[in-house]
Amino acid sequence: MSTATSLFALHVSVMLFGFAGLFGKWVALSAVAIVVGRTLIAAATLALVATLARENNGRPSLALIVNGGVLALHWVAFFVAIKVSTVAIGLLGYASFPLFVLLLERLQLGRRWRGTDAVTALAVTLGLALLVPVDSWDSGVALGLAWGVLSGLSFALLAVRNRGLRNTHSAIGIALWQNAFAALWLLPALAWHGVGGTVSMESLTLLLVLGVLCTALAHTLFIASLAQLTAHTASMVAALEPVYGIALAVLLLDEIPDWRTIAGAVLIVGASIYASRSAQRIP
Repeated sequence: MSTATSLFALHVSVMLFGFAGLFGKWVALSAVAIVVGRTLIAAATLALVATLARENNGRPSLALIVNGGVLALHWVAFFVAIKVSTVAIGLLGYASFPLFVLLLERLQLGRRWRGTDAVTALAVTLGLALLVPVDSWDSGVALGLAWGVLSGLSFALLAVRNRGLRNTHSAIGIALWQNAFAALWLLPALAWHGVGGTVSMESLTLLLVLGVLCTALAHTLFIASLAQLTAHTASMVAALEPVYGIALAVLLLDEIPDWRTIAGAVLIVGASIYASRSAQRIP
């Protein structure tokens, strides 16, 4: 792919990641059932892609099994956040993950904090605080934001843990195994609590779209774009995921964000972009 085509593929992949949030409203099943369907379909699709591309997926390991559990927690928390509040709140809560990456790198890797890290942390914290009005902490917004922040924390943990796997597994291989193990982690909960609704042809079709387009295809496009683009460019574009998701929610769900949500989005997304630019300047 050319650089222009790679950049287009990158934006499409990030838009698909943001689009996934809307399925939390469309699929009339529990968050656990949605994630099980998504991960099973994504794992099968990624296995097919890896086979056709003759990729070496590596062998499953304890680290990948644990990461599957973290991924399961991340996506369940993400869809619960959207179900109890809005797509915007769920996406922006998740978008707090750069703050947690900073904290985890400090705790696990002994990374020193810099002035730019303090700016990022402050902007994310203020952005999250803006999302919930002071007089409505008992509302669905507060609960949705709490679940969204949990999805951001678990995603940050997954990102930090995945760094040690890149030398032994391909990117598609990591995504494949983690999706497969995420489904296995959640099967007992699904068997115990049920699917939380009626499994219809509509819900199965939506899960198929979620698993193939918003997960397998999105991962494949994202990975393919890195052949021509730098990780810095990828992280800058990835920070736009909440923007794409919120815009799609406006168009397809008529979820119009209020001024607090817009202001919080500016701070949180701006902090993610700022953190990416700062990271690029560090040798």
